[in-house]
Amino acid sequence: MGDRRRDDYVLSTDAARVDVGLVHRWLCDESYWAAGRDYDVVARSIEGSLPYSVFHGSEQVAFARIVTDGATFAWICDVFVAAGHRGRGLGGWLVDSIVEDLTDRGVLRLMLATKDAHEVYRRAGFTGLEGADRFMELDRRPTRAAILGQA
Repeated sequence: MGDRRRDDYVLSTDAARVDVGLVHRWLCDESYWAAGRDYDVVARSIEGSLPYSVFHGSEQVAFARIVTDGATFAWICDVFVAAGHRGRGLGGWLVDSIVEDLTDRGVLRLMLATKDAHEVYRRAGFTGLEGADRFMELDRRPTRAAILGQA
């Protein structure tokens, strides 16, 4: 996996470089899907995942994490690009890099959920979920209604 460079940005998979406090602020204060998430939960979620970060100099400007068994399945989540760096293709670069890395590892099934970034993911090859009626969930998040646009 290693570092990749594009223009003035570096994409890294080094978990030690993740600014957990910054990622927590982004997710807790600025995202619709993780509003109010505790710091400890964010830290544990990063520890249990494969994190991807984009840096501009020493400043982290984007993040995503992958939950995977490393063989058959991966869930891409918590994709976030800082407001001042949006519109520069960083989200697409992040997702394309993740898809490439997981494909190289032999992981053939990737999933994610989004409320408003479908085109970013379509460009990376994602489509609507076939057979969605086969899937079930147990969702106890207190923010579930807001995430689904019901509140």
